[in-house]
Amino acid sequence: MSDQPVSAQRGTSTDSALSRRTFLAAAGAVGLAASQALARDYGPFAAPVRYPEPDVVVLDKKFAKYKMGNSPIQRLYHSDQMLWAEGPAWNGVGRYLVWSDIPNNVQMRWLEEDGHVSTFRNPAENSNGNTFDYQGRQISCQHNTRRVVRYEYDGKVTVLAEKFNGVSLNAPNDAVVHPNGDIWFTDPGYGALMNYEGTKVESQTVQPIQKEAIYRIDGQNLKLTKVADDIFKPNGLCFSPDYKKLYAADTGASHYEDAPKNIRIWDVTDEKKLVNGREFASMALADGVDKDGKEVTRAGLADGIRCDADGNIWASAGWVGDGYDGVHIFSPEGVRIGQILLPEICSNVCFGGTKRNRLFMTGSSSLYAVYVETRGAHIA
Repeated sequence: MSDQPVSAQRGTSTDSALSRRTFLAAAGAVGLAASQALARDYGPFAAPVRYPEPDVVVLDKKFAKYKMGNSPIQRLYHSDQMLWAEGPAWNGVGRYLVWSDIPNNVQMRWLEEDGHVSTFRNPAENSNGNTFDYQGRQISCQHNTRRVVRYEYDGKVTVLAEKFNGVSLNAPNDAVVHPNGDIWFTDPGYGALMNYEGTKVESQTVQPIQKEAIYRIDGQNLKLTKVADDIFKPNGLCFSPDYKKLYAADTGASHYEDAPKNIRIWDVTDEKKLVNGREFASMALADGVDKDGKEVTRAGLADGIRCDADGNIWASAGWVGDGYDGVHIFSPEGVRIGQILLPEICSNVCFGGTKRNRLFMTGSSSLYAVYVETRGAHIA
C-alpha cells in the first residue's frame, strides 16, 4: 500500500529556516553538524511545510527562477521493505512512474491519477536504469542477465545488447534514447561485483568482465558500438537539449582510489560518436574552513542525472550525509547553482508529470517529488 504524500518543515520556526537558507546562500554549503540537528520528519504525523520549501536551496541567483514558492518536497512512497530504489522513468501515455528496487528484484509503479503504488514487474532481473523510447516501449538495464532489453507491446522481451566483441557485458546501468532510434547506455559493472544487486563474477574484484564503458545500440540493426571508455565507472547519463553533448556521472571512486568524483561531458559528432571527453563538474562541495583558515570540502558521488530544457544538469547525489545528499543542480557551464536536500541518499532522478515539470527522486527506500519551474529536456 502506498503512503500518502507527506512533507514537513525542517525546524520549528520561520527564523530557523530563514537563518539556515541565509547560511546556505552565503557559504554555498551546509555544515553537517548544524543540519543534523534539524533533521526533517517525513512521517505520517509530520507538521506541514512552511512555504517556500526550505530544502530547495538557492546557491546562485540563476537557480532562483526554478524554485516554486508553493511546492513542497513530497515523499510519495516509503517502505521499510524497499532496499535500493533506482531507475525512475516516466510514461506519459500511462501517466505513471516506474522504478526499480534492485536487490528485491522488482519494478514498482506509481500512478499519477491517485498516487497508488504497486509491484509492476516481478521478477525484474535485478533491473537498474529504465527509460521509454519514442514509441513508448520500456527499456531496462538488467544486472542479473547483464543485458539491455526492451519490453514490447505484446509482452515479449527483445534483447538489445548482451555481449561486446563476443564477451558478456558487465551489468548495464542506465540508458537514454536518441530521436534517431539509437539507445545509449553505461556499463560500470556493479551488478557483476555483488550478489546483492545481480550475479557476482567471483574472479573479479574491482573491474568486472569488460573495461567499463559507454555504448550505443544502433536503432536500425542493433549493432553495438563502444563510444567511450575514458571514464572509471560511467553511471547515469543524459543528453543536452540539442543532443550535441552527452553527460555521464563517474562513480569510479567506489572502487578506484585515483578516480575523481565528478560528472564528465563529451561532444557528440554525427549523432554516433563521442569526442573531447572532459570534466563538466566536480561533486566536491565547500563546507566551511578549518582552524587554519583553509577551505574544507566534502565530495560524494553523482549517480543518475537529467537535463532540463535550459541545459541545467540535475544530478542525484549521496554518500556524505545531511546537507549534501539529495540533488545538486549545475548550470550549463558546470557551476553548482542549487540543491534539493533529502534525508536519504538519492540514487536517480527524472522529470515527469503531465507537464513534465515534476522532478521525481528515488531515495534509498523512498520515492520523492517536487515541482520546479522548468521541464525535462527530453521525454526520456
